[in-house]
Amino acid sequence: MKSTHQSAVRIAALVAVLLAFATFAPGTSHGQVHRERPPSASDLSAAAARNVSLRNDLNWIFGGKPQHGWCLYTALISRLLNTKKDVGSVGFAKALATWQKKSGLKSSGVLDEQSLYGMIIIWQGTRLKDREIAQADRLFTAPISDFYDPSRAEELRRVERATYAAYKRMVAAAVSDRSLGLGRGARGELAADEKFLKIVSAFRSREYQDKLRRESPNTGSAGLAVNSPHFTGRALDLYVGGEPVDSRDSNRAVQVETRVYKWLVHNAERFGFRPYFYEPWHWEYVGK
Repeated sequence: MKSTHQSAVRIAALVAVLLAFATFAPGTSHGQVHRERPPSASDLSAAAARNVSLRNDLNWIFGGKPQHGWCLYTALISRLLNTKKDVGSVGFAKALATWQKKSGLKSSGVLDEQSLYGMIIIWQGTRLKDREIAQADRLFTAPISDFYDPSRAEELRRVERATYAAYKRMVAAAVSDRSLGLGRGARGELAADEKFLKIVSAFRSREYQDKLRRESPNTGSAGLAVNSPHFTGRALDLYVGGEPVDSRDSNRAVQVETRVYKWLVHNAERFGFRPYFYEPWHWEYVGK
């Protein structure tokens, strides 16, 4: 997760976007309801071409850092739009235009900066809202077989009980889906030597995160937020490919293309899990 300062910047930016939405929301003027003309076939063709470009070139800001394109979020975007059409197709542009209209945005069919921020607001809004620190009696020490690192210390294997039960149900469903090709044990469980969907990190106390920052102030671990939802015991980092928790674009580009990640995007909600869109490995249990 990002630093506290970055989180504050992110929240401020999203609030600003929410306010900006009011400017574009359908309303009345002198008693008349404004009705936007739906995009024509030629409009949608032009939008499709524009989406091909913006997929990699859109300039936007997140976490106080410049971002380029939205290709890393294609699976989440398609899920939100309820479409399987290619991003460069007229069908995708049409699905986007429909969503934009419902969201009070100009229904251009172009996934521009404002539309992307609107999607981010939705994704962030479905994340875990209960940020209470997990008490010891609510935590369960999961077996080492559930973890990506076979040497992970016992105190780092704790998970909130309901979250762990939901995780096991989700994994069982994934293993039963033969299209994923996950290794299966003798009883149909996730094989011991299978890495996909193993837990990389679960409950992390604030003290532990402070310790990481003190010991390695210049590493990615040092950026763990003081208010990270991991201290609730209901946030799980799962192995979805590549380097487990490396936020470089090149690594995330590998992760979002794995069959396991795409399966989570379409199925994790059934088990009560919601994604942190920026980190493909990070999933939070919000219940059903």
